[in-house]
Amino acid sequence: MIKTSLFADQEREAKLNKLGDALQVMEQHVDFAALAEEVDRAAPRPSRERGGRPPFPTELMVRLLLIQQLFNLSDEQMEFQLLDRLSFQRFVGLRSSSQIPDRTTIWTFKERLIQAGASESIFETVNRQLSKHGYIARGGQMVDASIVQAPKQSLSKTETALLKDNAMPIEWKPAKRRQKDMEARWTKKHGKSYFGYKVSANADKRYKLVRRIKVSTASEHDTLHFEEVLDPANTNRNILADKGYVDGEREELLSKQGWRMHIQRKGSKDKPISAAQERRNNRIAKTRARIEHVFAGMAQLGGKALRTIGLARATLQLNWKVAAYNLRRLVYLKEAGIEAF
Repeated sequence: MIKTSLFADQEREAKLNKLGDALQVMEQHVDFAALAEEVDRAAPRPSRERGGRPPFPTELMVRLLLIQQLFNLSDEQMEFQLLDRLSFQRFVGLRSSSQIPDRTTIWTFKERLIQAGASESIFETVNRQLSKHGYIARGGQMVDASIVQAPKQSLSKTETALLKDNAMPIEWKPAKRRQKDMEARWTKKHGKSYFGYKVSANADKRYKLVRRIKVSTASEHDTLHFEEVLDPANTNRNILADKGYVDGEREELLSKQGWRMHIQRKGSKDKPISAAQERRNNRIAKTRARIEHVFAGMAQLGGKALRTIGLARATLQLNWKVAAYNLRRLVYLKEAGIEAF
Protein backbone atom coordinates (compact mmCIF):
# COMPACT_ATOMS: atom_id res chain seq x y z
CA MET A 1 0.00 0.00 0.00
CA ILE A 2 1.28 3.46 -0.94
CA LYS A 3 1.86 5.65 2.09
CA THR A 4 0.20 9.08 2.03
CA SER A 5 1.25 12.13 4.01
CA LEU A 6 -0.05 15.60 4.62
CA PHE A 7 3.56 16.76 4.48
CA ALA A 8 4.50 15.02 1.23
CA ASP A 9 5.62 18.27 -0.43
CA GLN A 10 7.96 19.19 2.43
CA GLU A 11 9.33 15.66 2.63
CA ARG A 12 10.08 15.60 -1.10
CA GLU A 13 11.75 19.00 -0.90
CA ALA A 14 13.92 17.84 2.01
CA LYS A 15 14.97 14.74 0.06
CA LEU A 16 15.73 16.90 -2.98
CA ASN A 17 18.04 19.03 -0.83
CA LYS A 18 19.73 15.91 0.49
CA LEU A 19 20.31 14.50 -2.99
CA GLY A 20 21.68 17.84 -4.20
CA ASP A 21 19.88 20.40 -6.35
CA ALA A 22 22.29 21.93 -8.90
CA LEU A 23 20.10 25.01 -9.22
CA GLN A 24 20.26 25.67 -5.47
CA VAL A 25 24.05 25.32 -5.63
CA MET A 26 24.14 27.88 -8.46
CA GLU A 27 22.08 30.25 -6.35
CA GLN A 28 24.81 30.23 -3.70
CA HIS A 29 27.36 31.67 -6.13
CA VAL A 30 25.38 33.89 -8.53
CA ASP A 31 23.85 37.30 -7.80
CA PHE A 32 20.66 37.04 -9.83
CA ALA A 33 19.35 40.39 -8.57
CA ALA A 34 22.39 42.08 -10.14
CA LEU A 35 21.81 40.22 -13.41
CA ALA A 36 18.17 41.38 -13.45
CA GLU A 37 19.18 44.97 -12.68
CA GLU A 38 21.52 45.05 -15.69
CA VAL A 39 18.87 43.50 -17.94
CA ASP A 40 16.35 46.15 -16.84
CA ARG A 41 18.91 48.86 -17.52
CA ALA A 42 19.59 47.54 -21.03
CA ALA A 43 15.93 46.76 -21.79
CA PRO A 44 13.63 48.83 -19.51
CA ARG A 45 10.40 47.22 -18.33
CA PRO A 46 7.29 48.21 -20.33
CA SER A 47 5.24 51.15 -19.06
CA ARG A 48 2.09 50.46 -16.99
CA GLU A 49 0.33 53.67 -18.07
CA ARG A 50 -2.28 51.76 -20.08
CA GLY A 51 -2.98 49.34 -17.27
CA GLY A 52 -3.09 45.59 -17.76
CA ARG A 53 -1.60 42.79 -15.74
CA PRO A 54 1.85 43.68 -14.39
CA PRO A 55 4.72 41.73 -15.97
CA PHE A 56 6.56 39.09 -13.99
CA PRO A 57 9.65 40.38 -12.15
CA THR A 58 12.74 40.57 -14.34
CA GLU A 59 14.77 38.46 -11.93
CA LEU A 60 12.21 35.66 -12.23
CA MET A 61 12.41 35.84 -16.04
CA VAL A 62 16.23 35.88 -15.99
CA ARG A 63 16.22 32.75 -13.84
CA LEU A 64 13.67 31.16 -16.15
CA LEU A 65 15.68 31.84 -19.32
CA LEU A 66 18.83 30.47 -17.72
CA ILE A 67 16.99 27.26 -16.81
CA GLN A 68 15.76 27.10 -20.39
CA GLN A 69 19.34 27.26 -21.67
CA LEU A 70 20.77 24.89 -19.08
CA PHE A 71 18.20 22.20 -19.93
CA ASN A 72 17.70 23.08 -23.62
CA LEU A 73 13.94 23.58 -23.42
CA SER A 74 11.60 25.20 -25.94
CA ASP A 75 9.16 27.85 -24.71
CA GLU A 76 6.37 25.24 -24.70
CA GLN A 77 8.49 22.74 -22.77
CA MET A 78 9.53 25.46 -20.32
CA GLU A 79 5.90 26.25 -19.54
CA PHE A 80 5.13 22.58 -18.89
CA GLN A 81 8.21 22.03 -16.73
CA LEU A 82 7.40 25.07 -14.58
CA LEU A 83 4.00 23.54 -13.87
CA ASP A 84 5.44 20.10 -13.20
CA ARG A 85 8.93 20.38 -11.70
CA LEU A 86 9.55 21.24 -8.06
CA SER A 87 13.18 22.29 -8.46
CA PHE A 88 12.31 24.73 -11.27
CA GLN A 89 9.43 26.26 -9.31
CA ARG A 90 11.65 26.73 -6.28
CA PHE A 91 14.51 28.26 -8.26
CA VAL A 92 12.37 30.90 -9.98
CA GLY A 93 10.33 31.64 -6.82
CA LEU A 94 6.98 30.21 -7.88
CA ARG A 95 6.68 27.36 -5.38
CA SER A 96 3.53 28.83 -3.80
CA SER A 97 2.19 30.72 -6.81
CA SER A 98 -0.87 29.78 -8.84
CA GLN A 99 0.48 31.74 -11.82
CA ILE A 100 3.46 30.92 -13.99
CA PRO A 101 4.87 32.57 -17.14
CA ASP A 102 3.38 30.82 -20.15
CA ARG A 103 5.02 30.34 -23.55
CA THR A 104 3.73 33.71 -24.80
CA THR A 105 5.16 35.53 -21.79
CA ILE A 106 8.55 33.90 -22.34
CA TRP A 107 8.53 34.83 -26.04
CA THR A 108 7.47 38.42 -25.23
CA PHE A 109 10.34 38.83 -22.75
CA LYS A 110 12.86 37.69 -25.36
CA GLU A 111 11.39 40.07 -27.94
CA ARG A 112 11.72 42.90 -25.42
CA LEU A 113 15.46 42.21 -25.22
CA ILE A 114 15.84 42.00 -29.00
CA GLN A 115 13.90 45.21 -29.65
CA ALA A 116 16.01 47.06 -27.07
CA GLY A 117 19.25 45.82 -28.64
CA ALA A 118 20.06 44.06 -25.38
CA SER A 119 20.76 40.56 -26.68
CA GLU A 120 24.34 40.65 -25.37
CA SER A 121 23.48 42.19 -21.98
CA ILE A 122 23.25 38.93 -20.02
CA PHE A 123 26.57 37.59 -21.36
CA GLU A 124 28.38 40.82 -20.53
CA THR A 125 26.79 40.99 -17.06
CA VAL A 126 27.68 37.39 -16.27
CA ASN A 127 31.29 38.07 -17.24
CA ARG A 128 31.41 41.02 -14.86
CA GLN A 129 30.31 38.69 -12.08
CA LEU A 130 33.08 36.25 -13.03
CA SER A 131 35.57 39.07 -12.52
CA LYS A 132 34.05 39.96 -9.15
CA HIS A 133 34.67 36.36 -8.08
CA GLY A 134 38.29 36.84 -9.18
CA TYR A 135 38.11 34.70 -12.29
CA ILE A 136 39.60 37.23 -14.66
CA ALA A 137 40.96 36.12 -18.05
CA ARG A 138 44.39 34.55 -17.55
CA GLY A 139 46.97 32.40 -19.30
CA GLY A 140 46.34 33.50 -22.87
CA GLN A 141 43.34 33.10 -25.11
CA MET A 142 42.05 30.49 -27.51
CA VAL A 143 39.96 31.48 -30.52
CA ASP A 144 37.71 29.18 -32.55
CA ALA A 145 34.31 29.02 -34.20
CA SER A 146 31.49 26.48 -34.22
CA ILE A 147 28.55 25.99 -36.56
CA VAL A 148 25.10 26.14 -34.96
CA GLN A 149 22.47 24.52 -37.13
CA ALA A 150 19.06 26.07 -37.77
CA PRO A 151 15.90 24.36 -39.07
CA LYS A 152 16.47 23.54 -42.73
CA GLN A 153 14.37 25.32 -45.36
CA SER A 154 12.45 23.55 -48.11
CA LEU A 155 12.90 25.89 -51.06
CA SER A 156 12.81 25.65 -54.82
CA LYS A 157 15.81 26.75 -56.89
CA THR A 158 14.04 29.97 -57.79
CA GLU A 159 13.23 30.77 -54.16
CA THR A 160 16.81 30.00 -53.12
CA ALA A 161 18.16 32.36 -55.78
CA LEU A 162 15.83 35.14 -54.61
CA LEU A 163 16.87 34.72 -50.99
CA LYS A 164 20.55 34.94 -51.94
CA ASP A 165 19.74 38.34 -53.45
CA ASN A 166 17.97 39.35 -50.19
CA ALA A 167 14.62 39.24 -51.97
CA MET A 168 11.46 37.30 -51.14
CA PRO A 169 9.02 35.47 -53.46
CA ILE A 170 6.01 37.72 -53.94
CA GLU A 171 3.55 34.82 -53.58
CA TRP A 172 4.62 34.07 -50.00
CA LYS A 173 1.89 35.00 -47.54
CA PRO A 174 2.80 36.68 -44.20
CA ALA A 175 2.30 33.43 -42.28
CA LYS A 176 4.75 31.62 -44.56
CA ARG A 177 7.28 34.45 -44.39
CA ARG A 178 7.37 34.17 -40.60
CA GLN A 179 8.40 30.52 -40.92
CA LYS A 180 11.23 31.09 -43.40
CA ASP A 181 14.71 31.96 -42.19
CA MET A 182 15.93 34.62 -44.60
CA GLU A 183 19.33 35.06 -42.93
CA ALA A 184 20.66 31.56 -42.19
CA ARG A 185 23.13 30.29 -44.78
CA TRP A 186 24.67 27.02 -45.97
CA THR A 187 28.31 26.16 -45.47
CA LYS A 188 30.54 23.12 -45.81
CA LYS A 189 32.86 21.62 -43.23
CA HIS A 190 34.90 18.46 -43.82
CA GLY A 191 32.82 17.80 -46.94
CA LYS A 192 29.48 17.95 -45.10
CA SER A 193 26.87 20.69 -45.61
CA TYR A 194 25.36 22.64 -42.72
CA PHE A 195 22.59 25.26 -42.62
CA GLY A 196 22.45 27.91 -39.94
CA TYR A 197 24.73 30.27 -38.06
CA LYS A 198 28.18 30.39 -36.54
CA VAL A 199 29.45 31.46 -33.14
CA SER A 200 33.05 32.67 -32.90
CA ALA A 201 34.35 32.49 -29.35
CA ASN A 202 37.32 33.44 -27.22
CA ALA A 203 38.04 31.40 -24.08
CA ASP A 204 40.84 31.99 -21.62
CA LYS A 205 43.36 29.21 -21.08
CA ARG A 206 43.36 29.26 -17.27
CA TYR A 207 39.65 28.81 -16.50
CA LYS A 208 38.07 27.84 -19.86
CA LEU A 209 35.52 30.63 -19.49
CA VAL A 210 34.18 32.33 -22.63
CA ARG A 211 35.20 35.99 -22.68
CA ARG A 212 33.92 37.22 -26.04
CA ILE A 213 31.64 35.92 -28.77
CA LYS A 214 30.36 36.96 -32.18
CA VAL A 215 27.34 35.41 -33.88
CA SER A 216 27.22 35.42 -37.68
CA THR A 217 25.77 33.44 -40.56
CA ALA A 218 27.37 30.04 -41.18
CA SER A 219 28.78 31.10 -44.56
CA GLU A 220 30.96 33.87 -43.10
CA HIS A 221 34.56 32.75 -42.79
CA ASP A 222 35.97 32.32 -39.28
CA THR A 223 38.76 34.83 -39.92
CA LEU A 224 36.35 37.74 -40.48
CA HIS A 225 35.67 38.01 -36.75
CA PHE A 226 39.11 37.15 -35.37
CA GLU A 227 40.04 40.62 -34.11
CA GLU A 228 36.50 41.24 -32.88
CA VAL A 229 36.68 38.41 -30.36
CA LEU A 230 40.18 39.14 -29.06
CA ASP A 231 40.20 39.97 -25.36
CA PRO A 232 42.63 42.78 -24.46
CA ALA A 233 41.91 42.19 -20.75
CA ASN A 234 43.64 38.79 -20.72
CA THR A 235 46.74 38.91 -18.51
CA ASN A 236 48.74 36.93 -21.08
CA ARG A 237 49.40 38.06 -24.67
CA ASN A 238 49.40 34.57 -26.21
CA ILE A 239 46.76 33.85 -28.87
CA LEU A 240 46.18 30.24 -29.96
CA ALA A 241 44.15 29.22 -33.00
CA ASP A 242 43.92 26.45 -35.59
CA LYS A 243 44.89 26.40 -39.27
CA GLY A 244 41.70 28.15 -40.34
CA TYR A 245 43.05 31.45 -39.01
CA VAL A 246 46.30 31.57 -40.98
CA ASP A 247 46.80 35.10 -42.32
CA GLY A 248 50.33 36.46 -42.65
CA GLU A 249 49.34 40.13 -42.77
CA ARG A 250 47.12 39.89 -39.70
CA GLU A 251 49.73 37.96 -37.72
CA GLU A 252 52.38 40.55 -38.53
CA LEU A 253 50.10 43.43 -37.57
CA LEU A 254 49.00 41.84 -34.28
CA SER A 255 52.58 40.89 -33.43
CA LYS A 256 53.56 44.56 -33.78
CA GLN A 257 50.77 45.38 -31.32
CA GLY A 258 52.34 43.09 -28.74
CA TRP A 259 50.37 39.89 -29.26
CA ARG A 260 52.23 36.56 -29.39
CA MET A 261 50.68 34.59 -32.22
CA HIS A 262 50.46 30.79 -31.97
CA ILE A 263 48.50 29.77 -35.06
CA GLN A 264 48.92 26.31 -36.53
CA ARG A 265 50.39 26.11 -40.01
CA LYS A 266 48.77 24.37 -42.94
CA GLY A 267 50.37 22.87 -45.99
CA SER A 268 49.15 22.21 -49.49
CA LYS A 269 49.43 19.34 -51.92
CA ASP A 270 52.41 20.98 -53.58
CA LYS A 271 54.00 22.32 -50.42
CA PRO A 272 53.46 20.19 -47.31
CA ILE A 273 54.48 21.56 -43.93
CA SER A 274 57.93 20.77 -42.60
CA ALA A 275 58.72 18.46 -39.70
CA ALA A 276 59.47 21.51 -37.53
CA GLN A 277 56.08 23.03 -38.39
CA GLU A 278 54.41 19.72 -37.62
CA ARG A 279 56.00 19.69 -34.17
CA ARG A 280 54.93 23.30 -33.64
CA ASN A 281 51.36 22.43 -34.64
CA ASN A 282 51.32 19.60 -32.11
CA ARG A 283 52.56 21.89 -29.33
CA ILE A 284 49.83 24.43 -30.10
CA ALA A 285 47.17 21.72 -30.37
CA LYS A 286 47.78 20.49 -26.82
CA THR A 287 46.68 23.84 -25.44
CA ARG A 288 44.30 25.00 -28.17
CA ALA A 289 42.26 21.82 -27.66
CA ARG A 290 40.93 23.33 -24.43
CA ILE A 291 38.51 25.48 -26.41
CA GLU A 292 37.06 22.30 -27.89
CA HIS A 293 36.15 21.38 -24.31
CA VAL A 294 34.25 24.68 -24.15
CA PHE A 295 32.26 23.92 -27.31
CA ALA A 296 31.62 20.40 -26.02
CA GLY A 297 30.23 21.91 -22.83
CA MET A 298 27.91 24.17 -24.82
CA ALA A 299 26.87 21.20 -26.97
CA GLN A 300 25.76 19.42 -23.78
CA LEU A 301 23.45 22.39 -23.18
CA GLY A 302 22.03 22.10 -26.71
CA GLY A 303 24.29 24.78 -28.14
CA LYS A 304 24.77 23.07 -31.51
CA ALA A 305 21.25 23.72 -32.82
CA LEU A 306 18.63 26.48 -32.81
CA ARG A 307 14.86 26.52 -32.70
CA THR A 308 14.74 30.20 -33.65
CA ILE A 309 14.44 32.01 -36.98
CA GLY A 310 16.65 34.93 -37.98
CA LEU A 311 20.02 36.35 -36.96
CA ALA A 312 18.62 38.59 -34.21
CA ARG A 313 17.00 35.69 -32.36
CA ALA A 314 20.04 33.47 -32.96
CA THR A 315 22.21 36.19 -31.38
CA LEU A 316 19.95 36.37 -28.33
CA GLN A 317 19.77 32.59 -27.97
CA LEU A 318 23.52 32.05 -28.23
CA ASN A 319 24.41 34.88 -25.85
CA TRP A 320 22.15 33.34 -23.22
CA LYS A 321 23.53 29.88 -24.01
CA VAL A 322 27.12 30.99 -23.49
CA ALA A 323 26.10 32.90 -20.33
CA ALA A 324 24.53 29.67 -19.01
CA TYR A 325 27.73 27.76 -19.83
CA ASN A 326 29.85 30.36 -17.99
CA LEU A 327 27.61 30.22 -14.91
CA ARG A 328 27.74 26.43 -14.84
CA ARG A 329 31.51 26.62 -15.21
CA LEU A 330 31.69 29.18 -12.38
CA VAL A 331 29.80 26.81 -10.08
CA TYR A 332 32.20 24.01 -10.99
CA LEU A 333 35.25 26.18 -10.26
CA LYS A 334 33.84 27.29 -6.90
CA GLU A 335 32.67 23.85 -5.80
CA ALA A 336 35.91 22.20 -6.93
CA GLY A 337 37.88 24.69 -4.87
CA ILE A 338 39.80 26.06 -7.86
CA GLU A 339 40.96 29.38 -6.53
CA ALA A 340 41.02 32.56 -8.58
CA PHE A 341 44.55 33.93 -8.67
